Amino acid sequence: MALTNRVTPDGHIIATRARGTFMGNRGGMIHRLDKSLGPRQWVSKAWISCRLSFKGRWREVMGPNSYTELFFLDEATSFAAGHRPCYECRRQDAVSFAELWTEQLGERRGRVKAGEMDAVLHTERLMDNGRKATFEEAVGHLPTGAFVRWRDGAYLVIAGRLFRWSPEGYTAALDVAPGLVVEVLTPRSALAVFAAGYDADVHESALVHM
Repeated sequence: MALTNRVTPDGHIIATRARGTFMGNRGGMIHRLDKSLGPRQWVSKAWISCRLSFKGRWREVMGPNSYTELFFLDEATSFAAGHRPCYECRRQDAVSFAELWTEQLGERRGRVKAGEMDAVLHTERLMDNGRKATFEEAVGHLPTGAFVRWRDGAYLVIAGRLFRWSPEGYTAALDVAPGLVVEVLTPRSALAVFAAGYDADVHESALVHM
């Protein structure tokens, strides 16, 4: 039976046999000892995305007394769910993300700290009632890497086109009018970093529909 540890673009955690290309966590243990998901969806505001392998380390997935490993189709999906790059296993990506964040959103000198980004992202990914925070915007104003909710599902924006997400990969691409208004899933701060030049990794299945 598949474990409930795969994250969708809207931040939900589901069970699926499909494999992800990025791992991550939400600051601690949110699973029970039987490896089922507990009632909590996060422990701290540090929601990160990680490499699947790092320095030959081995972990038991959803082991006892350990953080809950979560998995994403790709990096763009992790950003939509509200995660950011890990400073340990993805140091270069994390530094690049922070430098572009500071360039676009910083109001002081010096690179923004991880905790500062986490605090902002937390307000942008969740509403007070714990539900996903979203906003509306025209597709033509969204950078590549953004995720939106439209019609029957979640779609990745690539150069103004919409690529339909599924746990296994992207299944279709749609040409839409730039003025089409959609519900945006990716936090505003991450979108600003994308617009500044951060290139979020996208699952190879998207190439089939280019």
